[in-house]
Amino acid sequence: MMAERNRCISIEELPLHLIMEILSSGRLGAADLACLETSCRMFRGSHDMFPHKFRSMVEFAAFTLCRAQPVFASLPPSARRDLLDRCGGNWKKVLRFLQSVEQSSGTVATSAGNMQVTTGRYHTLLINDSSVYSCGSSLCGVLGHGQDVKQCVAFSQINFPCLSRVIHVSASHNHAAFVMQSGEVFTCGDNSSFCCGHGEIGRAIFRPTRIEAMTGVPCIQVATGLSFTVFLTRNGSVYTCGTNTHGQLGHGDNMDRPIPKNVEMFEGLGRVIQIAAGSSYTLAVTYDGTVHSFGSCTNFCLGHGDQHDELLPRAIQSFKRRNIHVVRVSAGDEHAVALDSSGCVYTWGRGYCGALGHGDENDKTSPELLISLKSQLAVQVCARKRKTFVLMDDGSAYAFGWMGFGSLGFSDRGSSDKVMKPRPLDSLKSHYISQISTGLYHTVAVTNRGLVFGFGDNERAQLGHEWLSGCLEPTEIIIQQKEESDMAAES
Repeated sequence: MMAERNRCISIEELPLHLIMEILSSGRLGAADLACLETSCRMFRGSHDMFPHKFRSMVEFAAFTLCRAQPVFASLPPSARRDLLDRCGGNWKKVLRFLQSVEQSSGTVATSAGNMQVTTGRYHTLLINDSSVYSCGSSLCGVLGHGQDVKQCVAFSQINFPCLSRVIHVSASHNHAAFVMQSGEVFTCGDNSSFCCGHGEIGRAIFRPTRIEAMTGVPCIQVATGLSFTVFLTRNGSVYTCGTNTHGQLGHGDNMDRPIPKNVEMFEGLGRVIQIAAGSSYTLAVTYDGTVHSFGSCTNFCLGHGDQHDELLPRAIQSFKRRNIHVVRVSAGDEHAVALDSSGCVYTWGRGYCGALGHGDENDKTSPELLISLKSQLAVQVCARKRKTFVLMDDGSAYAFGWMGFGSLGFSDRGSSDKVMKPRPLDSLKSHYISQISTGLYHTVAVTNRGLVFGFGDNERAQLGHEWLSGCLEPTEIIIQQKEESDMAAES
């Protein structure tokens, strides 16, 4: 009896319904399912158990997992069909797209754990599983290491006054914000504009400090703009605080807010699923795929075809007229980028230096499809100072715009050159890029193996290298381990 109990059981001996429960449990990704289908014959068959439109149990499992994805659940039937067609009828590829999009605005799963990278003006923040690291200039305390730390030449761990782990981080010009697993939000950095949300305290915040005004309002995402902050709650509401000169807080006026206030108009517009903050404007995507924008329209960043500031959220009609279901947006300093449910990319705003990727420097007053990438399946878009990055579902990256100290990663181009159309980042083609973030003059990417690469300006150690002034091509950044950080702190 004991020998029989300890006998190894082949997976082929298990009942099919139990195998299907394992495949569709949510613990396997698209790549895992593809490997199973390739390596084991039993997974390639349908066993007469599934509808004829699914050629294998793995395909049916992928379809089941797709239905559980939040992005897929929000799509109308026509958008689901379009996505499946774009993926060649392959549900594993649909699942890979959905999972990549879901992770693009938060942490990504790598073989080294969950990671997220975000780049600020002269600094970089990185989540690596339960720890958060920062490097670069600590102007106004933005690195979160205390008043005595002016600069970190390597990624150094930030200490938080609570046990809850950080699940999301945002870095901007001079302040940073962290969302905890508990839903609490911590901020640090320059608070002269009240963007840190701690009330009318004009002094700098040198260590991550919990926003008491958000107690009982759990958040899932935060976006830091220039002197203002946007919060997305678990129930899809939006809160804002800080400078409101152009209406970027969305309350219908120009009054600054020292603590986060609910953007009440969204209560009647539907649940918000993603937010982005530009220099002085805000973008928000609702569950139905509508993009709402408000704030400054100086560079046509609001996408309404004019240059009028919007004090309240306003839907971008260009998308709605064409039945385009947007799933993610990125707000640059002078331009914006959107990703739709079929993996197509749209840009608008100021076209200086080719930041919009259309082959010229013309401004676009409303979103325009990036035709040169139409045959590709994009999963993440990232815009900042006159440059744009687009990640594809195969792990490749494209970049265009202003080289700016080499921050596009093309070593054969000058540090102030312009790349007018999307160009593949061949220097990283041997790696699968899972996430990318670009700051003022530097860029950092994370691979599916948990490797971190940086390129561009490093004068203030924002790339985590002590002796380099800059990197014209991606260079690996070593993350200081926790025990090393503890030893350094004790010494």
